[in-house]
Amino acid sequence: MVATLSTKKAVELFHALSDETRLALIDRLKDGEQCVCELTDAMKAGQSRLSFHLKVLKDAGLVEDRRDGRWMYYSLSVRAIEELEGLVDSLKRVAKSAVSAGRCC
Repeated sequence: MVATLSTKKAVELFHALSDETRLALIDRLKDGEQCVCELTDAMKAGQSRLSFHLKVLKDAGLVEDRRDGRWMYYSLSVRAIEELEGLVDSLKRVAKSAVSAGRCC
């Protein structure tokens, strides 16, 4: 694993990314911050269902929220995306070195 990313954190991130609805939410947020009401309309889903998925993403650190009056606004966490990028880069390096080592069991 990447030195800055614990196994526990990697599990949280990958769990959050393992659901089609959560991936769709991330895709919607790539264009910038959105109100939960916009997400509900765009995803054609109930607010309680989306709130559950947004909580999973937030708990994993993938999204951030802010309250403005009675509405919650969600955006992607740049830090979490950078952590994922570091993890994937680390995995690519390990995979490349394993192939070039040509070890046999």
